[in-house]
Amino acid sequence: MFKTLLCGASLLALATAAHAQTAAQTVTQTSTQTETLGQKLYDRGVSISLNYTGEAAGNPYGGIRQGTQYTGQLYLGGDFDMGKIVGLEGMTIHIAVTQRHGRNLAQDDIGNNTSVQEVWGTQNLHLANFSIEQKLFGGRLDVNFGRVASNITFFSSPLYCQFQSNSACGNPTFIFKDANFTYFPASAWGGDAKFLFTPNTYVHGGVYEVSPIDKTFVDHGFNFGGKGDTGVVMPVEFGYTPAGGLYAIGAWYDTGAYSDPLNDANGQPALPANQPYAQHHDRSGFFLRFNQQVTPGGLSIFGVFMTKVTGSVAEDRYYELGAVQQGIPWGRPNDTAGFVVNDQEFSRAFVQNIADARESVGGSGWGIPHREIMMELNYDARIGKAFTITPNLQYILNPDQSAEPYRKTNIPDAFVLGVKFTVDLAELGGFAAPQ
Repeated sequence: MFKTLLCGASLLALATAAHAQTAAQTVTQTSTQTETLGQKLYDRGVSISLNYTGEAAGNPYGGIRQGTQYTGQLYLGGDFDMGKIVGLEGMTIHIAVTQRHGRNLAQDDIGNNTSVQEVWGTQNLHLANFSIEQKLFGGRLDVNFGRVASNITFFSSPLYCQFQSNSACGNPTFIFKDANFTYFPASAWGGDAKFLFTPNTYVHGGVYEVSPIDKTFVDHGFNFGGKGDTGVVMPVEFGYTPAGGLYAIGAWYDTGAYSDPLNDANGQPALPANQPYAQHHDRSGFFLRFNQQVTPGGLSIFGVFMTKVTGSVAEDRYYELGAVQQGIPWGRPNDTAGFVVNDQEFSRAFVQNIADARESVGGSGWGIPHREIMMELNYDARIGKAFTITPNLQYILNPDQSAEPYRKTNIPDAFVLGVKFTVDLAELGGFAAPQ
């Protein structure tokens, strides 16, 4: 299986490089036409994005079983500057749809609930964004409202999605374990406002509906009536942005419904009694995060700390450290290399729930890990203007077993070989917005 995946990744890299070379020749031959088309759209207030991302992953050892899976995403988006179009200065309308397909290696073959393929989730044609943004007071206040995914505007950084692991990209995975945050492209009603105290300091807050149906495969992002709403989630962040960096502190409060990780409505362990988990409302958390460019050559480091404050949750704390080098010394100024490691610390209730499940089938409740550590090392190669390919190595210590709670023994640590590629179809078609 390892040889098969390695061979497939090699063939994919060769095919991408070949296509990129042909595309680069075509773009060179028609550069004037391409630039004119993209510039014309931009001058009239329209910026179009169209791209495809594919992610293959396989675990040559570890996990529940050995396997390979592929998932992909086609993205179409448009930004419409209403100042240029109809004279409404400072207003922009954002629209985006996605089509996702494929399978999840973590769920199918490894046995943990954090994906190693970040474009997996909401596997259908989906309205990802339909919102109105308005800048006021000379750009000091930025307000956005509509059908949005909360994780796009909060807890995000361009550095996080240098990686294929969903533990880091597009956000620290903890926020989805301990709050009802929607993940892209599972849009819901919501909005945010960001105010600049100074050019380098800000406060950023938001309110987003909690509707579990928005994250399901049967929904396509058009749940405009709020069917199934159970509350709202409200994040706030205070930040400082020096040259090449970000330092932020904040919190969230979630009034939406969620399941207890251990007990039923009577306060007793749910699994032994064969009862549904109790439903709760109201939980909260706190976070610190930073990223900073530390060398003129383009090395940036980043870190995240998150913890629960209130609520009966599956994870108590989350830690992350990473580094990304932009520009490689041997004549590859647009390539990047990165490494990230994060640690998810399980709550006692979560561990006890796994122990109850094991004991119910004759296994032992001892020796269940209390934390899951995920890491990734990758190299992102830019091939022309329209292609990138990112081979990566991932390792998972103590897969969390949430996909296999009745397994009698711990899931073996898993090694993952992955490859991610992106094709900028707007660039190839000549209608990308000018950089």
